[in-house]
Amino acid sequence: MSDVLPSEFFTHPGPSPHAATAELRAKCPVHRIDYPPGTQAYAVLGQQVVEEALGDSRLSKEVENLPPRYRDKALATSLLMVRNLGFADPPAHARLRRPISRAFQPARIAALRPRVQEVVDDLIDDFPESGRIELLSAFALPLPLIVICEYLGIPTEDRTLFQKWGYVLSQDPFHIPEATLKESTDEFVDYFTELTARRRGNLTDDLMSELVRARDEGVFSEREMLSTTLLLIIAGHKTVANMIGNGAALLLTHPEQLDRLRANPELVPSAVEEILRYEGSASWASLRVAAEDMELGQVNIPKGSFVHLSLSAAGHDAEVYDDPERFDVTRSPNRHLGFGHGAHFCLGAPLGRLQGEVAFTTLLRRLPGLELAVAPEEITWLADSSLSRGLEALPLRVRERLPR
Repeated sequence: MSDVLPSEFFTHPGPSPHAATAELRAKCPVHRIDYPPGTQAYAVLGQQVVEEALGDSRLSKEVENLPPRYRDKALATSLLMVRNLGFADPPAHARLRRPISRAFQPARIAALRPRVQEVVDDLIDDFPESGRIELLSAFALPLPLIVICEYLGIPTEDRTLFQKWGYVLSQDPFHIPEATLKESTDEFVDYFTELTARRRGNLTDDLMSELVRARDEGVFSEREMLSTTLLLIIAGHKTVANMIGNGAALLLTHPEQLDRLRANPELVPSAVEEILRYEGSASWASLRVAAEDMELGQVNIPKGSFVHLSLSAAGHDAEVYDDPERFDVTRSPNRHLGFGHGAHFCLGAPLGRLQGEVAFTTLLRRLPGLELAVAPEEITWLADSSLSRGLEALPLRVRERLPR
């Protein structure tokens, strides 16, 4: 195993980290990493080992198994990590997942397609008929925020607040200033405590009502209900926004693939999967900590170690993918780990895929001359302490806007 990787390997991967990661993976699929700084931590870079680890019950997702100083800080400051289905082990995981799993069944999500199409067209209608736009703020961020807010049954007019809270509260609580974290947490808790109190007298069939019912029936505690709401908002908008932004950048910097997709729009679902493999919405899987001494990729992992599973590195593993640095919208098979694997496979995957398919199909059809408004090397990737991988901005030029 090589020297310890710096914290920046996690927080600042840069625009094209895949070649450096391939060199590391060729030496060993598991490396020590200094993140959080000063801890015993490991980065897992090979797809086979990542996939095995995603289903390994010895890797806990509960903050109670963290080293004491990190456990105490997370319990005190992180609403996201304490507790919801994303940060729970069996049997709590099944209890927390069950009340909302019905809402994400494929048939229920498929019924949302006309509304998603309407939101996509409304946003494109606000683009200039020709001129410059910034795709993230004008389209990629508002689309999933509107969709998840409507699906939850919460006020869409407050979506800028949810976007702000989601950005702050999705950061690593060991990295972000405690005062910043506390301020956003308090604002979020106050808002949703008041909202759910109002909703109790007017429960409907929306997802927020399901969460309130689960709390009132004793399935969720108050804090678990709030934590689950936060998880749904973050996962429901940030990852989808990244997928759209990353995907648009990939297509516009691979014109032969863009031309193929324009000529064959039925390939859009395949393109969405390739976007998720090549430059997925999440660089890393969420928290894992070794609940006992174990071995991964022939590397000994002591109990209490952070174990970071790189979804980004896994998607570029040459042992699994033929020519992994080739972006190919027709790639098949394409068994990527962009939505995770095992018991914690992303519940919202059908909704994410639906939005990606509608968004890209409609953008390609309605904006035939869409192009980058900056040189490809000027596209800046966001560097933060969250698990996500996305752009700071994506300036584009609209040549023509066709009617809906």
